[in-house]
Amino acid sequence: MSDLTELGTILSIWAHPDDETYLAAGIMAAASDNGQRVVCATASAGERGSSDPTTWTPTRLGRIRRWEAAAAMAVLGVHEHEVYSLPDGELSGHESAGRDWADRLVEDVRPDTILTFGPEGMTYHPDHIAVHRWVTRAWRETGCRVRLLYATPTVDKLARFLPLYEEWNMYMSNERPDGVAHEHLSLHLELQAERLDRKITALRVMASQTAAVMDAVDDQLFREMVAEESFVAAEVSAAPVSRLLI
Repeated sequence: MSDLTELGTILSIWAHPDDETYLAAGIMAAASDNGQRVVCATASAGERGSSDPTTWTPTRLGRIRRWEAAAAMAVLGVHEHEVYSLPDGELSGHESAGRDWADRLVEDVRPDTILTFGPEGMTYHPDHIAVHRWVTRAWRETGCRVRLLYATPTVDKLARFLPLYEEWNMYMSNERPDGVAHEHLSLHLELQAERLDRKITALRVMASQTAAVMDAVDDQLFREMVAEESFVAAEVSAAPVSRLLI
């Protein structure tokens, strides 16, 4: 794959607003700039994504995160965006509704490429893992006729940033991802200059989730943390994709 146009129509499916921006903002923005159709969907509004539920009640936070997601998608040029209403933190308990949601998205969009979580959900978040399960099932229902790409950390990125992730208690399990070597990735972007600025702007407007992190680390370090977007094909035998610098 020499450029992102080969991804065709992209369906980007996640659990909470900000998942898609951390993991696939550069891909979605570049594809949209190319004139490709990009559809992004999250299963919930992330209404319980606060350590202060008294100030940030689920109703209030869910409303704000929907606005933030709309603003981030505007920055990225993604014009088709859905925030569904399954309950944040309880997705694994809504298996039937989640499967129906994923099936509907795949059937309605008819994508060439689907972007979503891998089996570890990046952070072992149960909601992330549930979305992975639903989307993978929907993909199999199509006969695996489209490209399914799972977000994954690289070995190099984990080697550099894992201590910081541990400090932030990012993982919701005692397990830790191993990461994927660059030569086994199916898609690998390293965002530079204005492309990276655009992603960071999209993350910045999701202030309810990102402001504390962005304030806690050096700006250059944060840029390096989010510059890489890496995916592995659901089918290991899929042809590898060259690294793209955009």
